[in-house]
Amino acid sequence: MDWFTILNLDELSLELSNLQMFPFFETAHYIISVMALREQPGVLEVAHRSPFACWFSSMLFCFGGGILSGMMLAEPPVAPLSNTTSVLLASLMWYLVFYSPQDLMYSCTSISPVRLVLTGMKEVTRTWKVLGGVVQAQKKYENGLLVMIAVGWAKGAGGGLISNFEQLVRGIWKPETNELLRMTYPTKITLIGAVLFALQQNHYLPLKTHHLMLIYTVFIVINKARMMLTGSSSSPFAVMESAMYHMLFARPAAYSPLAEEGTQAELQSSKTPSVHCDSPKSSVQPDTDSSPSHESKLQKRNSTNAKKADQVEGKDPKCNKKKD
Repeated sequence: MDWFTILNLDELSLELSNLQMFPFFETAHYIISVMALREQPGVLEVAHRSPFACWFSSMLFCFGGGILSGMMLAEPPVAPLSNTTSVLLASLMWYLVFYSPQDLMYSCTSISPVRLVLTGMKEVTRTWKVLGGVVQAQKKYENGLLVMIAVGWAKGAGGGLISNFEQLVRGIWKPETNELLRMTYPTKITLIGAVLFALQQNHYLPLKTHHLMLIYTVFIVINKARMMLTGSSSSPFAVMESAMYHMLFARPAAYSPLAEEGTQAELQSSKTPSVHCDSPKSSVQPDTDSSPSHESKLQKRNSTNAKKADQVEGKDPKCNKKKD
């Protein structure tokens, strides 16, 4: 891309693409992941009651992306745990965050500047995980664009996507917290990255891989830092998401199934005749006209109303019950 050459960013993007994630960036990923687990409600009680369950949950937070993507590609889900060095490093971070003397490790990493740096390093690893998942799926399904997106998304945000299974390890079942029902910012930004890298790998985007890695990494790191410094949890895509929802998926209230059912019920109730049990004689209003012709008309009307009342009383069982 010409802009990278003009701004002298081509070499920077190449150096970034050759950056090694182990050990520093991976360590930051493990620390932030275990801290996120510790800040879940009730985790400290589980850590004191069952350290093994707490450790297993921590491993799911740290290696959830690799486990889920491996299952999607029919590979052994324990393959990410075959790297003994990474497992030992993640286990060490888990022990220090939960059981360090005087809670020193968690207190130090909770300081805002330290946590900001560690979170930024963790976001850098997200780029490598998403790209790794897309490339891994492309080797098996060369033209499977949707498969590449799904595997890249799973590898970059697997810890959140399998959160319900991780909660079961701790004895909690909350299906309403499913990431597919209420997607958080990391899940959304990972899905966007998976789409971009899948399109780039299939030559639908006129970008080189290392250029896209630089653009995506800078965006997610800066945006995550902004969210932490401002204390905001809103997604930068909230306005676009709302507009797309109302444009493509929102149904007007007049055409909703509930509104149609309510309208049909009202029409049926209006068509149903209502039977009045009161005597029609009470509905006859007195007339002040005392002429003979008028009196004869009143007598005929009263006799007719009386016959109708007798018929109603004989046919309507509700009225008989009330009079009894």
